Amino acid sequence: IMQTLIHLLKCNIGTGLLGLPLAMKNAGLLVGPISLLAIGILTVHCMVILLNCAHHLSQRLQKTFVSYGEAMMCSLETCPNAWLRTHSVWGRVATSHWCVPGPVLCTSEKLFLGSAPPTMKSFPLLASLTGGIYERLYTVSFLLITTQLGFCSVYFMFMADNLQQMVEEAHMTSNNCQPRKILLLTPILDIRFYMLTILPFLVLLVFIQNLRMLSIFSMLANVTTLGSMALIFEYIIQEIPDPSSLPLMASWKTFLLFFGTAIFTFEGVGMVLPLKNQMKHPQQFSFVLYLGMSIVIILYICLGTLGYMKFGSNTQASITLNLPNCWLYQSVKLMYSIGIFFTYALQFQVPAEIIIPFVISQVSESWTLFIDLSVRTALVCLTCVSAILIPRLDLVLSLVGSVSSSALALIIPPLLELITFYAEDMSCVTIAKDIMISILGLLGCVFGTYQALYELIQPINHSITNSTGVYA
Repeated sequence: IMQTLIHLLKCNIGTGLLGLPLAMKNAGLLVGPISLLAIGILTVHCMVILLNCAHHLSQRLQKTFVSYGEAMMCSLETCPNAWLRTHSVWGRVATSHWCVPGPVLCTSEKLFLGSAPPTMKSFPLLASLTGGIYERLYTVSFLLITTQLGFCSVYFMFMADNLQQMVEEAHMTSNNCQPRKILLLTPILDIRFYMLTILPFLVLLVFIQNLRMLSIFSMLANVTTLGSMALIFEYIIQEIPDPSSLPLMASWKTFLLFFGTAIFTFEGVGMVLPLKNQMKHPQQFSFVLYLGMSIVIILYICLGTLGYMKFGSNTQASITLNLPNCWLYQSVKLMYSIGIFFTYALQFQVPAEIIIPFVISQVSESWTLFIDLSVRTALVCLTCVSAILIPRLDLVLSLVGSVSSSALALIIPPLLELITFYAEDMSCVTIAKDIMISILGLLGCVFGTYQALYELIQPINHSITNSTGVYA
């Protein structure tokens, strides 16, 4: 139980967590925590829906375990609609490859659960999900690939922001941890220079294809993340200013950005099934789920609310950028950045396992290694270019959350329940509930995406020197 609980907690602690104080600013001191609690409750409910559907389908198919993707495919295969039955493979491909964007998770269920690593030639994750039929993936995996590479672009921005602040404030860093004074300074080097500095190291990192080695990186990310979070909480609970001047409710436009960031943080939905499957007593997973997610929701609300109360209108896209300019808290940025650095390789493995086999199949065997390394290099460069073109960490967090996370966490599970149980006399209340949750997720996806894109195309104030909006 304890091991599963720890894994569940790790699923939900990532870069999105550090953006919650700014998300609270975008929602308001009162509306923010209440809305985050509501989103958390809905997400947990959708996890329970997913578990119930998988259990029902496993009994129907006489299997011991059904993955997220298999559940979608099997439900579509047996639904009354002929078109959905014809395209049932879409459900499997669209959900089975999903990876949780946190600095502590692996790229596949096998790595996450400590199974034997695959070889380069076999690509077992891809083969097990598709039966080796890459052409079926060609179209339907486009959204998944762009989503995963979007996460990697977020990591680029996060590391560059923190590296810029650490390097350019090194001469002012002292042992005295006084609150940071917000200054509009001209940076010595543009934020994009730091992205290009990180690029070659990430290229070398993704050349590592041994998942056992990547699991070691995951463990290092866990350690650095835990230490960083402890120091962040230790600071923000000290000498909190009077919050009476902070607005209780913000503009509805900025609330849409809050939705994207908030849903970005709840990325454990896709891992609840493999977590349950690896337990010795799966019937105890419900207790683990409710306990673990209760801890996660409390952690989110506390960090977001206390962080906003601590830094107020000066809250930046990542709370690490608000920390004092002293060696202790500079080490926090360094530790979390190291965790994100290793997580990049873990997240990158998912689109790599989709794209590379298809490309390799088009060339002779003698070119296999060269093409493999070339595609990996090109994909890393693509994420770097994306970060350079849109160096706005807060908006990209919201955009990725609105586009992808809302689908996995809020839209798909209720629809899955409708498809799975509709022929078995579902109550009108359950049908209405599922439709409302899916519509809510869809509205958040559409309007959150619109607002994030709208903000991205607005002219940037020249005094802004990094992706947070303020250089301090």
